[in-house]
Amino acid sequence: MDARIAPASAPYPDDIQAWLDRTMPPGQPPLRLFTTLARDPRLCRKFFAAGLLDRGHLSPRQREIVIDRTTALCRSEYEWGVHIKIFGARVGLTPEQVHSLVHGRPDDACWPAAEQRLLRLCDALHRDSDVDDPLWRALREDFSEEAMLELLMLAGFYRTVSYLTNALRLPMEAGAARFPPPYIDASSIAR
Repeated sequence: MDARIAPASAPYPDDIQAWLDRTMPPGQPPLRLFTTLARDPRLCRKFFAAGLLDRGHLSPRQREIVIDRTTALCRSEYEWGVHIKIFGARVGLTPEQVHSLVHGRPDDACWPAAEQRLLRLCDALHRDSDVDDPLWRALREDFSEEAMLELLMLAGFYRTVSYLTNALRLPMEAGAARFPPPYIDASSIAR
């Protein structure tokens, strides 16, 4: 299936090209999401300005867990697949954790307690657009107020990214990870 809006073609405005050069690994073409947004330099600049992949108040692993869980909950296989391919191994996600991000629950045994709280945050924001007081207090044991702001903004930004990638029907990037199939419990199969 083709994307609903065709990407822009190079040459891009100088500031957008500079951002792409900083963002993409050498020799790798820019992601379709980026080139589609480049159709409108104003919107592209706003999108790039909102990015939260810099050194902030979260570790790279914490940031990736929030991004990957949020995009999985939003069923954005495009964005989830890009992040798992590029960052999954770098931040030490195990195959069980990658599977759990898509099909699991925050209390899956593959997650330490602090990361279970991050997953609960993602699930609550996705489900309720809110965080109840007990979860907020539990997260505050691990995160400063500034980190809490970053967590909320990160989840919201990647929900927006998921809207874009899903509604634009962006085709998967070459080599991007696909959602894993759900595990089948053999004991539940009728004989």
